[in-house]
Amino acid sequence: MEKKHEVLFNQLQTYREGLLHDVNDINKEEAEIIPANFNNNIRWHLGHVFMDQYMWIKVLTKDDLYPDSFQKWFGFGTNPSNFDEHTPTFEELKLLLSEQPQKIKEFYSERLDEVFPSTEMGMFTIEQVLIRTIFHEGMHTQAINDLKRLIKK
Repeated sequence: MEKKHEVLFNQLQTYREGLLHDVNDINKEEAEIIPANFNNNIRWHLGHVFMDQYMWIKVLTKDDLYPDSFQKWFGFGTNPSNFDEHTPTFEELKLLLSEQPQKIKEFYSERLDEVFPSTEMGMFTIEQVLIRTIFHEGMHTQAINDLKRLIKK
């Protein structure tokens, strides 16, 4: 594996560990709270981060990486009112998120530079998608920390 790809996977793992660390002191009841002027809760943000990372890989590869129901629960424009009895719990989402970087590395480390037809954002490689999803994860980590500050007041 190229050095640049090692760095990318290290970042993927490090930022994910940071996200999970930030929710370590949140319990399942707190993960469900939607403060005034917010649309989503911490549980939704975790599911969205998980789904989004796989969604962009799927856009390129067409690989089925998550159940279609994740789009219904955690896709753009959704909120916890879309949840049902099958929606992953807070604890299940934390487990899925903790496993995801290693799974991506195992399945795609040799395909990072493979060129696919472009996505709507002009990305052609899994490497480009992962860079985008790391940035996206950072935005949701900040949203989670904003929610956490309000919840813990």
